[in-house]
Amino acid sequence: MDIVTWMFPVLLTLIFLGVPIAYALMSTAFFFGVLRFGENAVLVFMHKVDDITGASILAAVPLFVFMGAMLEKSGTAERLFEAIHLWTQRLPGGLALGTIAMCVVFAACSGVIGATETVVGLLATPVMLKHGYDKGLISGTITAGGSLGAIIPPSVVVIILASVAEMSLGDMFIGMFIPGLLMAGLYMVYILIRCSLDPSAGPRVPHPDDAMPLAAKLKMTGTALFPPLLLIVAVLGSIMAGIAVPTEAAAVGAVGTTLMTVAYGTFSWPVMREAMVKTLSITAMILTIVVGGTMFASVFLSSGGFDAVRAVLAYWEFGPWGTLILILALVFLAGFVLDGLSIILIVVPIGFPLIESFGFDPIWFAVLFLVVKQTSYLTPPMAGAIFYFRAIAPPEITLAHMYRGVVPFILLDLVVLALVMIFPELALWLPEKLLG
Repeated sequence: MDIVTWMFPVLLTLIFLGVPIAYALMSTAFFFGVLRFGENAVLVFMHKVDDITGASILAAVPLFVFMGAMLEKSGTAERLFEAIHLWTQRLPGGLALGTIAMCVVFAACSGVIGATETVVGLLATPVMLKHGYDKGLISGTITAGGSLGAIIPPSVVVIILASVAEMSLGDMFIGMFIPGLLMAGLYMVYILIRCSLDPSAGPRVPHPDDAMPLAAKLKMTGTALFPPLLLIVAVLGSIMAGIAVPTEAAAVGAVGTTLMTVAYGTFSWPVMREAMVKTLSITAMILTIVVGGTMFASVFLSSGGFDAVRAVLAYWEFGPWGTLILILALVFLAGFVLDGLSIILIVVPIGFPLIESFGFDPIWFAVLFLVVKQTSYLTPPMAGAIFYFRAIAPPEITLAHMYRGVVPFILLDLVVLALVMIFPELALWLPEKLLG
């Protein structure tokens, strides 16, 4: 019990001292593991590393990361930007509406949050600034839209969550689908209402191609949208139809993005090399954190951590719903100081067994968990989405604009959380219909 009570304080101390999260997890696990199990801890850690390297579900991580890297190089984003805004610019807040729609398509193709926000932000921010959009609205649109990659499948974060929680990745992907689209839809409704009431926040923009014949517009739209939509159908459709497991679908997506790059005439060996190097570096970072988190969780749980947590909850008489809300609140607060992967690796091994012991559906809770994590991703001070945007935003968009701009979108995320909590069918109906 003494070991359990000291593990989290030591871990958080190392993190606040600036030790990378992977090495903070590993060093804490190693110290307390040796203290608790002696030299046998080394064998346990070796088995954990072997389990991770042999986990077929994690084979999807580099494939989805590669998809995102190749999409950045294929010219897909530029074509999507032109095609979507061809139809939305004349609406109130049309540029922002088109940006959210573009983020949904791009997120459904890549599964990597940073890639979506960076690529879309670089394209959309200058255009919205040029046409006098409110800087807070620009910031909120880019950060919230870019972070949809966490809740719209396929998502690398969800692959890690499914692996740590030992749940079906296909079920989780399908369960995320409706809540993710609901979130994007609420973003668009908010933008449309706000810009209708306050036209100066998102003025209508006359499109230079207004005189373009309808047939030409449809051809331009089809050329830009058909390849990404075909890719989405190939990846997500094959999972939902039960034709392919997620790893196989990810392999199809990796090949598809490469072919898309060839079709757009942007393929070259330097482009392939850059994509592969980026895939290697991101995958190595993710899997190193997963190894550290698995080591930490194994020591914590085998030292009686789960029983200790249950005893505390029983003492305070939180009950099933109180425990669920407490875990979600801790995830939200942890997002102020920790990144998403760290939260998953620290909270999930303890929280998910507790929730299942109370009889809650694990897929439903996983979706709630992802919505809260998505919200914390937007919430200062950690706010990973703001960090990404700050790196690419022009100087006239300040940190104050970003903090002000994300507030309405955080509130909309909480609305989605409440709806999924009240109506579990939003997360459970589609998996039940498609996969039984």
